[in-house]
Amino acid sequence: MKEWYQEILNRISRKTISHNRDNISRTVSYAAFYKQNPEIRWAMLASLVSRNAGYSMCDLAGSWMPRMLTEDTRKHLFLTYERANWLIFQDAYPQLLLYEYSKQEGVPLFHLLDYFNVSQFMKTEWFRFWDEKDLKRLCTSLIINEQHVIEKPVIRHSFYRKRIFSGIPFLLQDYMHFSTVLFPVLSGEVYGISVHGFKAVKNRIETGKMLYSILFESKWSKQIIQFSNVVTHTGSRYDFERYVYPEKRRETPLLRLVYPIVNHSIEQQTDWYQKGLQTERFYQPIKKIHKPCLTDWYKQKQRQIKIGILLKEWIQNA
Repeated sequence: MKEWYQEILNRISRKTISHNRDNISRTVSYAAFYKQNPEIRWAMLASLVSRNAGYSMCDLAGSWMPRMLTEDTRKHLFLTYERANWLIFQDAYPQLLLYEYSKQEGVPLFHLLDYFNVSQFMKTEWFRFWDEKDLKRLCTSLIINEQHVIEKPVIRHSFYRKRIFSGIPFLLQDYMHFSTVLFPVLSGEVYGISVHGFKAVKNRIETGKMLYSILFESKWSKQIIQFSNVVTHTGSRYDFERYVYPEKRRETPLLRLVYPIVNHSIEQQTDWYQKGLQTERFYQPIKKIHKPCLTDWYKQKQRQIKIGILLKEWIQNA
């Protein structure tokens, strides 16, 4: 029996390393898992959020952002996106695969989560899901977990806090609501929400819950998932902008043509969940989402960014 467990652990470790190569492989892996296990809704949500991370990465190497941000700033912003998304995948994907093995065997194998340093919080939630089959609670739990996973090593890390989260570009982005999560559809409309107060873990969790509501509880659910199924993710914002603006030319590159594979290392890990931490408050219902259709908002923000960059250049050259 122990040999069988070890074989499962080895397979999961190998597959996680292989699929955590870059933004493209993560996005595809999440979506593929969801197709096989549609009850694990977080996987679809994670794939779509990962698409947005790819858009943000490719923006940094596109036609406009290099005209506003220094090469150093762009490099550090890319590494911030990459590090956060790598950490989430490294933590979450073994959970997904262990669930898949549990399904195949007909018995819960979640005690093996300890081997992957998964939080005791998620260990409890997986056993609960196995018994209760509460799809929404599990997705919310995974949202809570992922945002705590990146809190200390990224959001509060001295390097990222100093270089990114306290820097003018990030403050500007947060203030101007440029930081958005978008769910495009093939008709050219764009749904989603703007992320406010990204540095606060509670705000990030609420954002995830609102995105869940749009993705699985709105009349646009099928259209959003259809886009994911039909449109290959390249990282470039052109993946969806060609539907928003049919005459638009490409302004951002393909991710794998501009970014190398980043070799990550795991620092000493401690479980973010401590006894006494009040996590039930994160399961409260979300506030009503106003106007999740962001097509006009998106077009306006894109114009604002470009006008701001052109104005900056005009002032500098005057």
